[in-house]
Amino acid sequence: MQRHLGGSSPIRALTGQRKWRFGRIPLVTLVLLLAAGLIWSAYVLTLINRAETTSPMNKADAGIILGMAMWGDEPSPGLKERLDYGLKLYKQGVFSHFIVTGGLDKPGYTYTEGQGMRNYLIARGVPDHAVAVENEATSTYENLLYSREIMQRGGWSTAVVITHTFHGRRALEIADELGYSNPELGLTDSQTMSMAKYKTREILAYTKWKLQQVL
Repeated sequence: MQRHLGGSSPIRALTGQRKWRFGRIPLVTLVLLLAAGLIWSAYVLTLINRAETTSPMNKADAGIILGMAMWGDEPSPGLKERLDYGLKLYKQGVFSHFIVTGGLDKPGYTYTEGQGMRNYLIARGVPDHAVAVENEATSTYENLLYSREIMQRGGWSTAVVITHTFHGRRALEIADELGYSNPELGLTDSQTMSMAKYKTREILAYTKWKLQQVL
């Protein structure tokens, strides 16, 4: 009987090649997924950065200010930016009524986002009858869904959606999806928030929104 002397067994070598080949598949898959994720993120960032205020802006029935965090009883600095921009458009005569929308951030807070925004606007001279408050929304989709119901009850047909520039693309797509009639955008840049943080969050939020559309 002859024995194979020296070197590795052909069977072992073949088995090793198969293990290496099969072990490489998850790595290649991971690399492809990471590449696809980077390409998608770059594409979404481009969409986010292209959002602009509607120009020229037509006179609308309502200005919808999308909610953002309250800091205790006061709107956060970011939310104040949206409110101040909404006030500017209101004073310019772009719309005659506000819809302020957003639910309760934390159980111990005195005001919902909607109530906090209402207080801020009234303290700056907006008549109480010109501010409609929505107190339940917990997302951009719900902000616009519940605001549309307020518009329908009030007999209003047109709206300017007021938010930050990085948030405009998703807000406009959702408004279109919900059947708003030619929704306009009123967008303001932020001087108080980290754009690296909020644009990263918006990429994730936009991705979630597109998945919800598909599903």
